[in-house]
This record gives sequence, structure tokens and C-alpha cells, in this order.
Amino acid sequence: MNYTYQVLTTHPRQNQFEVEALMVCLRALADCAQSCATCANACLNEPAVDELIHCIRLNFNCADVCLATARLLSGLTGVNVVLWRSQLQACLIACQVCSEACSRHAAYHKHCRVCAEACRQSELACHNLLATLTHL
Repeated sequence: MNYTYQVLTTHPRQNQFEVEALMVCLRALADCAQSCATCANACLNEPAVDELIHCIRLNFNCADVCLATARLLSGLTGVNVVLWRSQLQACLIACQVCSEACSRHAAYHKHCRVCAEACRQSELACHNLLATLTHL
């Protein structure tokens, strides 16, 4: 059991949220952010780096959006559901766009294939958490 889960399940406001969906989303966001940053750096070391510039930029953007989203979702006190929904939708789009870009290079670069999968998982986790926010 990780510390984040322990904090979430002992938070005074934790019963307002679907803790499991939130935890899955936080894990996916962290994994996606790290995967994107690592993939971008791997792309920078490829011989044909010029062909990967767009993908590199999207990787760094996606990593930033995932980290910002995770930080926002971790603040359970004074939650602004409208802001949460907007941020999750933005993150979902960033992950989708990055996944599509990485998928175009997946046949030649295994790191892009792995990153595309991490982005898809994060996109799904954001979508699933969004679905739980309807009752808030």
C-alpha cells in the first residue's frame, strides 16, 4: 500500500470522493508523466531527432499537464468540481494527442510504443474519474 493511498483514505473529506478511482487516476497520471519525460529524452537520443521534434514537444506538454492535474486532484479541501472537470478534460486531451503522436513512431521506437500505452491508460483513468464526478 502506498503512502498516497493511505493519506487519501484517512483524509477528513475522503468520503466525498470515489477514493479508488481517484487513486487509480493519480497513479496513471504519475506513470504517464514519467513515461512522457523519459520518452522525450529517449527521442532526443535517436539519430533522426528532427523527425521526432513534434512528438518530443507533446511528450513534455503531456508530462506537465499530468503533473498539474495530479497536484490539483490531490487537494481535496475546497474542491472546485468545475475546475476538476475542466482539468481532467484537458489532461484527457493531452494524453490522447500525445498517444497518437507516439503511436506514429511506435513501429520504429519501442519507447514511443510504451509511452503511447501509458498515455492511453492515463486518458482512461481521467475519463473514469470524470464519470464519478457526476454526483458531486
